[in-house]
Amino acid sequence: MAPPLIQLKDVTLTFGGTPLLAGVELAVSEGERVCLIGRNGSGKSTLLKIVAGLVEADSGTRFVQPGATIRYLPQEPDFSGYATTLAYVEAGLNPGDDHYQAQYLLEQLGLTGREDPANLSGGEARRAALARVLAPSPDILLLDEPTNHLDLTTIEWLEGELASRRCALVMISHDRRFLSNLSRATVWLDRGETRRIEKGFGAFEEWRDEVLAEEERDQHKLDRKIVMEEHWLRYGVSGRRKRNVKRLGNLHALRDQRRTYRGATGKASLAAAEAEQSGKMVIEAKRIAKSFGERKIVDDFSIRIARGDRIGIIGPNGAGKTTLINILTGGMPPDSGTLRLGANIEMATLDQHRESLDPKTTLADALTGGRGDSIMVGGTPKHVIGYMKDFLFQQEQARTPLEVLSGGERGRLMLARALAKPSNLLVLDEPTNDLDLETLDVLEEMLGDYDGTVILISHDRDFLDRVVTSVIAPDGNGKWTEYAGGYSDMLAQRGADLQWRPEKIVTATAKPETPTAASAKPSSPKRKLTFNDQHALDTLPAAIAKLHAEIASHQRRLDDPELFSKDRKAFDAASSAIAKAQAELGAAEEKWLALEMLREEIESGT
Repeated sequence: MAPPLIQLKDVTLTFGGTPLLAGVELAVSEGERVCLIGRNGSGKSTLLKIVAGLVEADSGTRFVQPGATIRYLPQEPDFSGYATTLAYVEAGLNPGDDHYQAQYLLEQLGLTGREDPANLSGGEARRAALARVLAPSPDILLLDEPTNHLDLTTIEWLEGELASRRCALVMISHDRRFLSNLSRATVWLDRGETRRIEKGFGAFEEWRDEVLAEEERDQHKLDRKIVMEEHWLRYGVSGRRKRNVKRLGNLHALRDQRRTYRGATGKASLAAAEAEQSGKMVIEAKRIAKSFGERKIVDDFSIRIARGDRIGIIGPNGAGKTTLINILTGGMPPDSGTLRLGANIEMATLDQHRESLDPKTTLADALTGGRGDSIMVGGTPKHVIGYMKDFLFQQEQARTPLEVLSGGERGRLMLARALAKPSNLLVLDEPTNDLDLETLDVLEEMLGDYDGTVILISHDRDFLDRVVTSVIAPDGNGKWTEYAGGYSDMLAQRGADLQWRPEKIVTATAKPETPTAASAKPSSPKRKLTFNDQHALDTLPAAIAKLHAEIASHQRRLDDPELFSKDRKAFDAASSAIAKAQAELGAAEEKWLALEMLREEIESGT
């Protein structure tokens, strides 16, 4: 195996009493794809910051291969001090990096580079932060929840971009499909320790369950052994005390082991408070339409939603998903068409805008509305502490202000508020944001057992496949179509090459077709070099020449027969640098050759 680019050994970190990290090990070699898995609050983000060199551990060692470049994507990027998104992205480049990459990646991610960072939405901020870490082409890329706030189109673009790169990846994400498609190794951070398997996320859940089952068996054996030793202590030690001092000491050690054991965190207890059953017909929309100015959001859309249906609404940011869901649930009138709601509808909603809560409000007050120590759950009062524990909050967090909660904790809080209200229609806008995998499992089970109707917006492909019975997807220009089944079923019916990217995410070289051109569009459109291809053709020869010179320089150093004995570090650095430059040279030459052949093919008209 190649030597690690970065390595942590015996890393410990403690906040308060219980260690967050206790003897953690992590090694990442060139080209590895590692996903970092763990419960909310287990320390994944903190561990990634230690890897990035932003947080110092209490003890342990951190080694980074000399010359290796690292880029870290935080959950909440800091844009202070930057006038535009382009300035923010360019600030992440190294001397000598191609500044064109900053503008190119911003355009690929639907931004112009002229945006004011202070006015960015959550999705725009995430895309700008991605452009900043991708532009330098680092050796190690550390990604903390990279798919948060991204629509499906951008998530799939990001998957393709990361898959095509040679850098090492360490990823934290709640998106199962994203992790399954990209990871080749899995590190599980659990109760302060790390375990690793050389398999991608697809094998994780089965492996985790086996580990926990084995641990449970070991604890059962330990309990039985303690019972046997205590029986001996009571009835068999009196005549042999001196000979059994060691055995008595072993019993005390077993008790200490049992007392200090940190069991796995339990599952959240999610249950929706259900109202009386609604009518068989829940929502019926006929030829509804909605426009804002000249822009059509919904045009001539009809649907009938029956009791028990689970409807998923998907599409790029800005396509009008929230507007459509508001019209269907009666929150916004359509411009034309008719909408009819069924009898006895009791609706509970989960809004994706969690920042609407006052950050200074305590957790208990956010649940009770500041009215006493009880919360009404399904019309029945329940003590707020007991309800908090159902959603994996600790008693001491009751007076914690919301501003210090993690993203996953805020997600559980919003679910707790929404599910307390009696309902037979659940409307969920991005319910999976920031939830850990175990809580996602419980949410899926709860929605499966829910007797009412569910309408949800989600960009989580795996969640959609597991939960919904049909998917509503946009066709453009206000047109929407319903497909039976989940996300994968929709792709099978509609075609996996579906182009969802809204106009502003199309690259700057794409030109809109006129109506006459569209109607006369040939079956095989004329091919041409993109701006990116032409830029690569123009700049690659100079880059190749520079790599040749760099290799020759390193080779001259290595030609010194005494270098190894005189300066081992210089020898290792030169060896590593020449290997890296040769790999980059090979890739650059292959890319230039492919583009040159494409150019000749286009110019010849074949």
